[in-house]
Amino acid sequence: MVSRQITVHHSTATSRVALAVSAVVVAILITVPFWAEQRTSRTLVSLLTLIALAQMWNLLAGYAGLVSVGQQGYIGIGAYSLWLLTDVFGVSPFLAVPMTGFFAAAISLPTAGLVFRLKGGYFAIGTWVMAELFRLAVANIPQTGGGSGKTITSVAQMAVTTRMRGTYWLALACAVGAIVVVYALLRARVGLALTAIRDNEPAVESLGVHVFRAKLWAYVVAAFGCGVTGSVIYLNLLRIQPDPSFSIQWTAIMIFIVVIGGVGTIEGPILGALIFFALQETLSQHGSWYLILLGVLAVIITVWFPGGLWGTVVRRWHIHLFPVQRRLLLTGSEEAGVVAESQDA
Repeated sequence: MVSRQITVHHSTATSRVALAVSAVVVAILITVPFWAEQRTSRTLVSLLTLIALAQMWNLLAGYAGLVSVGQQGYIGIGAYSLWLLTDVFGVSPFLAVPMTGFFAAAISLPTAGLVFRLKGGYFAIGTWVMAELFRLAVANIPQTGGGSGKTITSVAQMAVTTRMRGTYWLALACAVGAIVVVYALLRARVGLALTAIRDNEPAVESLGVHVFRAKLWAYVVAAFGCGVTGSVIYLNLLRIQPDPSFSIQWTAIMIFIVVIGGVGTIEGPILGALIFFALQETLSQHGSWYLILLGVLAVIITVWFPGGLWGTVVRRWHIHLFPVQRRLLLTGSEEAGVVAESQDA
């Protein structure tokens, strides 16, 4: 008689190959400042920060069910925190960047206490209102330059090569870090809780899951990520102003990237960011036609590919480059196979 045993597997052959390829890609990207032109590095900074921002919004909406339209608030907080730490307190710009995330995370805690009282569309509107309050507060403080903003002089005075290399590597760290953090978070118990809350919050709460704590984890992590990424964006731009820093356009871009790439997948925001960035680089000079094309693309994806492009790939071919499922495999028998596979967690 052959004994059988059920084992839990987190990875697949495809995911192991994807991990190796990803490591090679990251290693190549690290070397870019040594052989590429500064224009190339600056362009890649934009792409990498888009990937990081999209991952943070996808964590909220795709896994926690928190559809926020106010993440631009934490981008602006990160930008102004960078100015505060470098020009006022004299912290090195490259050391200040990760510190800005703690400013955003600290502000997100009382903010969550307010917006989490709201549900659905009211939550989305509430997050936008809070972001507008942040913008108005900054715009009415004379020390921050008011509506005209501030130039980050300590960064502007750095050698161009040093600044560009440091900014690029920080942007790369943001993108890779966002993917790794989201992946690790979803593989943990809180990831299971977040996905269950997204699907059926009342049922999960009745089972004893601490809904508020799980949502708070996702919200604070997303705020931290947006804050750090926002500081990197303005480390690259040098000048901060309230209106562009807290512009809702940032969140609109995040939503567009995640929707066309695939909500609730780690791969989707990466694919969506690549598509959006390619369109932006090739068609942005066409003005309104560029915006019309983005709108048409969003409509097509929403109607014909409701799960996004990568979501369609997953449904048809079950390909997971960054699997967060638990696969139960029957071993110890002549015909071992998959007993069950959990939903994305």
